[in-house]
Amino acid sequence: MPNYRRILMPGGTYFFTVVTYNRRPMLIDEMAREVLREAISLVRNNQPFKIDAFCLLPDHIHTIWTLPEGDFNYSQRWRAIKGNFSRRYREQVEGFLVSNRSRLTRRELAFWQRRFWEHHIRDECDFIRHCDYIHFNPVKHGLVDCVLDWPWSSFHRYVRQGVYPMDWGRPDQVEMDMGTVAE
Repeated sequence: MPNYRRILMPGGTYFFTVVTYNRRPMLIDEMAREVLREAISLVRNNQPFKIDAFCLLPDHIHTIWTLPEGDFNYSQRWRAIKGNFSRRYREQVEGFLVSNRSRLTRRELAFWQRRFWEHHIRDECDFIRHCDYIHFNPVKHGLVDCVLDWPWSSFHRYVRQGVYPMDWGRPDQVEMDMGTVAE
């Protein structure tokens, strides 16, 4: 297994992609959304962070977080969110979890892929680029024709704040140069 090197910048801003195990398209189920919202809220109460942008797709999440000054432990937060979600969701849904020998040995619930993609946001341009990517993702995956039509995204908050026009994100309008952004 490769050794991943993560950039740990206290108080930094990070882009994340978190994916379900075997890309099972379960995240937009109403119960899954509510359990995820509760898991994130619980972790934020104990280990604060700001959610700058967010998009929930059927089998993955894209988000940008800013951590408090002096704090760089996003891995612990993701571990807590994923674990809390998996335990609570499992209580609600019988027989949904598929597992393999490795996960059974480690007593892991098989809802999430073990790792996640992380990128340290370097500057305002990088932040804008990743926000655009997050908000355009439902169109990219063919889930909607217009960004505004996807309900599980911070795009609507950005429109209310005047950051994006309501019609932003038509495929013929958006130029994406995402380079290293991961799915």
